[in-house]
This record gives sequence, C-alpha cells and structure tokens, in this order.
Amino acid sequence: MFDVGLGEMAVLVVLALVIFGDRLPQVAGQAGRMLRQFRQMANSAKADLQEGLGPEFKDFDIADLNPKTFVRKHLLEDDDDYLNSKNGLFDDEPAMAPAGGELAFGERPPFDPEAT
Repeated sequence: MFDVGLGEMAVLVVLALVIFGDRLPQVAGQAGRMLRQFRQMANSAKADLQEGLGPEFKDFDIADLNPKTFVRKHLLEDDDDYLNSKNGLFDDEPAMAPAGGELAFGERPPFDPEAT
C-alpha cells in the first residue's frame, strides 16, 4: 500500500527511537488505540448509512461509489461477450466482398452523382 522498503522502514524505526525514546511503547499503544477508534467510527458510520438507506440498499457497498467499480458492476454485469469476441480480427477472408468485377483497361469506374 505504502511501498515502504526495508531501508525506509529502518530509517523510520531509528527516527522513532530518537524522537520518542523511552516513551516509544506508550506512543505505540496510543497509536494502536487511536487506529482502533478510527476503524470503529468508520464501521459505525457505514452501518448507520446502510441502516438509513433502508432494506432495498442492504447489499450496498461503499466501494460501489467509485466510478470504475460502478460501471464495471452495473453497466457491464453479465455481459462479457465483448471481452471474448474477436470480431474477425484474425480472419483471412476480407470483411466485405468487392462490389463488382474488375474493370477492363481504359474502362471508367461507375459514378453516382447523388452519392457525392
């Protein structure tokens, strides 16, 4: 998630030891309690939101509010044919047959004045 390597983690540990010193266990405990409280508040807010929306939104997920997830779930659900079809990309045959035969030498192609 944070992409912290071993070197960065060692620097953070040394920095924490320098800043907090003997109080490091107390600070770590306080940080753990604060993180637990934040998690409880977030879960409580999510439960209140689902309760307030009613039974029709029972399976509602907060992640559905992400536009990419919304499109993937609601607009493209059960329609995976577009992923599997190749639409003739690898066919050796031409997509359209030629309209007419070949022209003889010096023959003019047909011209439609209404088409241009």
